Parts: sequence; C-alpha cells; structure tokens
Amino acid sequence: MSDKPQFTNRDPGDPAFWDERFEQAFTPWDAGGVPQAVRDFVGAEPAPLSTLIPGCGAAHEVGWLAELGWPVSAIDFSASAVAAARAGLGRHGAHVQQADFFTFEPAKPVYWVYERAFLCALPPHLRAAYARRVGELLPTGGRLAGFFFLGDTPGGPPFGMDRATLLALLSPAFSLVQEAPVDDSLPVFAGRERWMVWQRR
Repeated sequence: MSDKPQFTNRDPGDPAFWDERFEQAFTPWDAGGVPQAVRDFVGAEPAPLSTLIPGCGAAHEVGWLAELGWPVSAIDFSASAVAAARAGLGRHGAHVQQADFFTFEPAKPVYWVYERAFLCALPPHLRAAYARRVGELLPTGGRLAGFFFLGDTPGGPPFGMDRATLLALLSPAFSLVQEAPVDDSLPVFAGRERWMVWQRR
C-alpha cells in the first residue's frame, strides 16, 4: 500500500489544486526557512524595501523581514496556504492575505517582488500575464528578485522554461542586473535554479 498522497485536482491554475497539497502536507517546494541568497540580498540593501511575495505558500520569509522592519505583504490564492502561513507566522500572520496576484492591488507602492517558486508554479499560458503584472506593480528602479527555475520540463508544476524564454519574457520591461548559481536548492529544484535580480526599466 502506497503512502503517496492522492489528489483529485490536476489544474495548478485552480486554488483547489494547492489546497489539496497543503491539506495533505505535500509541499516539496517549501524550504522551511529563509534561503541564504535572500539574506544576502536583504543585507546588501541600505534601507528596507516595500516587499510583495506572490504565491507565498508558508511564507517563512515574512516573519524574518517583518522583524527586520521591512514592510512586507504576502499573498496566495489558496485558502489552505494562507491558513498554514498565518499559523506558522504567529503575530506576523496578518501580513498574509488570500488574493489573486493578477488582480491584487497593494495598499502601498512595491519596490521588491520576491519570486520564490511562483512563476514556475503557474501554468505556462499565464507567464505573459505574470510579466505584465510585475511590470505594472514595480516603478522604475524596482526589483523582481528571487529564484528562477530554468530548463524545459515535460510537465509540472514546477514548469521550467529555458533561459532564452525567460529573457524574452522579462527583458522588455526589466534589465538583468545580477545572477548567481544556487547551492542550497531543495531536491525538486536542484541544479535548475538561478538567483536573479531584475530591475524595472
């Protein structure tokens, strides 16, 4: 008898897909803490940046950023993800809300959109809408920074894309200003992630 979770929803564009996985504690994309690249990025900033974390999942970074005095909001369209995040964050749980990234209107201007396993969780047909919405949210000089999953995949999530596709997606509105390999990836992303910082033109 297999212990592998059984899921009924196969559409990652549907919140119920993610609800099932959080309810069954099947979250292989969850790092369980704050990655070193994020710590380095934040540590290099001279002042806090108003931050948005879309598709936040358990949102471990929220509490850490809040403790540092960074204005941070995190959103997920899965009610179960939001519940898990709020439970784990305790007094910082109010920073997390249920919302659809494509229609969400932040209460204050955003200067950093933190990408952590959100773009690669989206069905590929939503990639253009993702790039457009990030471009709308960030002012000139704002950053889209985080982890990008490279390389085509036969299925997903995670949905990988080759480097040329990512460049074509983001280059119209953004300049790639920093890139580095990732040496502490989770198994599901191992060998395929790059830390990237994109600056809004």
